[in-house]
Amino acid sequence: MPELPDVVVYIESLQSRVVGKLLQRIRLASPFLLRSVQPTIRDVENTRVLGLRRLGKRIVFCLERELFLILHLMIAGRLHWKPAGSRIPGKLGLAAFDFPDGTLTLTEAGTKKRAALHIARGENTLLRHDPGGLEVLEAAAGEFRAALTRENHTLKRALTDPRIFSGIGNAYSDEILHRAQLSPLKRTDQLREDEIARLHRAARQTLVEWTQRLREEAGERFPEKVTAFREGMAVHGRYRLPCPVCGAPVQRIVYAENETNYCPTCQTGGRLLADRSLSRLLRDDWPRTLEELEEVRSHTPLKHR
Repeated sequence: MPELPDVVVYIESLQSRVVGKLLQRIRLASPFLLRSVQPTIRDVENTRVLGLRRLGKRIVFCLERELFLILHLMIAGRLHWKPAGSRIPGKLGLAAFDFPDGTLTLTEAGTKKRAALHIARGENTLLRHDPGGLEVLEAAAGEFRAALTRENHTLKRALTDPRIFSGIGNAYSDEILHRAQLSPLKRTDQLREDEIARLHRAARQTLVEWTQRLREEAGERFPEKVTAFREGMAVHGRYRLPCPVCGAPVQRIVYAENETNYCPTCQTGGRLLADRSLSRLLRDDWPRTLEELEEVRSHTPLKHR
């Protein structure tokens, strides 16, 4: 899912292309994309884009007449800038937004179409789409602490809850926690003050550095390679690859459609975190340390690894 750094760079790339321009037409290839009824698409066509903003992981087009387009890319939604009047891609295409100088197309990989477009009129209506999470890059240490400890969750859950923190998802939460040297399963009510300060600092540094990195990667081009798995990440998407800090193999916890990646040496004192499905299956045989894990693997036939 595009997260804060990706969404910021999308918005920056769109600003030079669409701000001040007429949104001439919206073409929908999927009727399920539009999740609101009023105002209608016809109400926003031929209106000028006054600006763009980020609302959590959502991209907001601010239009004339207090109209707003709110686009949530969800997991697999991606934007593409094409020559004016370009066709919507056949298999993955969901919509096209036509401007005088180009067409913005929306695609979504996979069979589950989750990307969503809402149209709103008025600032108050727009704010109903804001999950309310704290903007980490704008938050002082005390504000960060208050948000983090308001409820008792695992750190992974707290960082990725859009009602607690804005714009952070599965990928960058892994990177933040690795930088902070904290376990993803540590509870927020168990944190010391120095650990909270370390997490706040790591969150800010990670988001700023990756935003700048993606900005430089895109340059003047529209960002086309938006992915949750990027070269240079420390742990996310790097299962069994060496941690760049200590060299230990990165581990993972798999749950539903997501996974959490972490370094047991840097983050959990060498302890392996139990994968829900495997730990239920193996019970007392679940390895507790990297050494035990390697012992298990050394006695496991290759075809079962």
